[in-house]
Amino acid sequence: MDYKKTAADILGAVGGPANVTHVEHCSTRLRFTLADPGKADQARLKAVPGVMGVVGAQPQVVIGNDVVEVHEALNDLLGTGRLAAPAANPGGPVTKVSWGAKLLDFIVGVFQPLIPAIAGAGVLKSMMLLLAMFGLSRQDPTFTTLVAISDATFYFLPLLVAVTTATKLNSNRLVAIAAVSVLLLPSMTAAMAKGTSVFGIPIPNINYASQVFPAILSVLLLGSLERVLTKVTPKPIRIFFVPMIALLITVPATLLFLGPLGFWAGTYFTTGVLWVYSTLGWVALPLLAIALPFIISVGMHKAFIPYVVNQLSTAGYESLYNPASLAHNIAESGASFAVALRTKDTEMRSTAVSAGISALFGITEPALYGITIQNKRALWSVLTGAVAGATWLGITQVTSYVAVGPGLASMSMFINPDDPRNIINAILGAVIAFGAAFVASFFLWSDAASATLKARGVAPLENVLPGDVLSPVDGEVVALTDVPDKVFAGGLLGQGCAVRPASGEFRSPVAGRVSMLFDTHHALGLTTDEGVELLLHVGLDTVRLGGKHFAVHVSKDDRVEAGQLLLTADLVAITAAGFDTTTPLVVTNARDVEVTGVATGAMAKHGDPLFHVAKKVATSGSVS
Repeated sequence: MDYKKTAADILGAVGGPANVTHVEHCSTRLRFTLADPGKADQARLKAVPGVMGVVGAQPQVVIGNDVVEVHEALNDLLGTGRLAAPAANPGGPVTKVSWGAKLLDFIVGVFQPLIPAIAGAGVLKSMMLLLAMFGLSRQDPTFTTLVAISDATFYFLPLLVAVTTATKLNSNRLVAIAAVSVLLLPSMTAAMAKGTSVFGIPIPNINYASQVFPAILSVLLLGSLERVLTKVTPKPIRIFFVPMIALLITVPATLLFLGPLGFWAGTYFTTGVLWVYSTLGWVALPLLAIALPFIISVGMHKAFIPYVVNQLSTAGYESLYNPASLAHNIAESGASFAVALRTKDTEMRSTAVSAGISALFGITEPALYGITIQNKRALWSVLTGAVAGATWLGITQVTSYVAVGPGLASMSMFINPDDPRNIINAILGAVIAFGAAFVASFFLWSDAASATLKARGVAPLENVLPGDVLSPVDGEVVALTDVPDKVFAGGLLGQGCAVRPASGEFRSPVAGRVSMLFDTHHALGLTTDEGVELLLHVGLDTVRLGGKHFAVHVSKDDRVEAGQLLLTADLVAITAAGFDTTTPLVVTNARDVEVTGVATGAMAKHGDPLFHVAKKVATSGSVS
């Protein structure tokens, strides 16, 4: 992969550098915060080489295992560590984003950056506990020193949250740390224990160590005050006056109101999740495990991070999300390896092996976007393994002790030195999930058309009837008579319709063979298995471009399936060059077939039926 080119193409598709206010990455995805999400071209993003999928209004661009390198290339284009102010939108109104999308984006922005520190410290502690199980004394100075790394990470978690929240809000991080550190100050915690007050109001006695929600609320108030104070404070005194007044208001408000509110919010939130677990019992794990492929595919699994972090930081263990994730992750791996063994498609085999290895180590997006979500047989196999593994983990009450994606390298997260059966049952659950998914996938997998399409990144087409000719692109369907070209409008080349494209990604409207491919790449011919001949002509008079702004993804005589990517075109550049992008799709041997049901005057997505073709019925004195 050319990381620089991929990064540049992605940056262009999200509206350019001026539209990016923040970009970060998790294990497989680039997560953008855009000034105007409406400027992001999702179809263009999906067409970028190296992009496996796009999720959400504030786009989550799924890259896979190369996400770190692409993120670094993006930083080079934006400026390392760049965090721009929101750009103005002179071109029109900013697209509205739902509160749900904004909330999820905020949660991800606050909690995602915490994971490396929490996971690294937690896995280190679990490894030390493993050594303790094999005889290392817990009083050994080396043991206590190394375990202190994890203990300190969780104890000072409010400070880490202060940094990530301030970063997300683009406010002063050091002032945020100063505000939240009062909650952990030894003299302050001692005073609260004895009973103290501020402005005559008693301060509730709460232990804020390891808490996350009080810090978030505190920094939210601090950031709001900073913005207001910066506007009204004279510039010569801003450097001390703004943080002084912001701290003077924020710290007492946090100690009296926001801190207790955040503490109880976190407590009740975690209690609610645990209530579901206690009510449903072990059944909650397989139910969550079978939902995870769909939850992860839309990025909603990040909503579980606050619960996991809060539960681990307060109770020290977690019994629902991490065990269910273990079953799902390993099931994705088992299904992928079975596909690699069964398929005869070399590209699919390569995808399946890579996805299987990633899932085995807890990274499931390559398997989800490369295989599972795109093929029902693989999906059923994953669900079979996830249910089987999660059922065992639920019945044996396996618990986790680290906030990290469960996988082969992080199995130590299930170590409990006081109960060695926990890690044993976790390993058995993983083996069950892998085995059940592998066996199901081995027997269910078939290199049918849909599976082959998946390997090429083509989504399955639903409710398509034999003879249907599908829309090759998203856009407005218009009658041929409305096309500003006499040849097409007069039906001289055949019957059909045209599409005013909304994206530059053109896919095959039928299954068949590429029978003609113009050297200028602006048009191609297709012949179906039934002998129907089609012409796809992107734009009007675009032959004059000589192939500029076009890229083909097939060759003459290639076998293609309905929905397979044929060519891409830079519609903006073509329009700027003075050409109409209206795209006719016509049946060129209409004398031999009947064209019926032509749909015009509506918006279509690629894969929607445009019209129907069938062989003409023989009548007296004629031959069909």
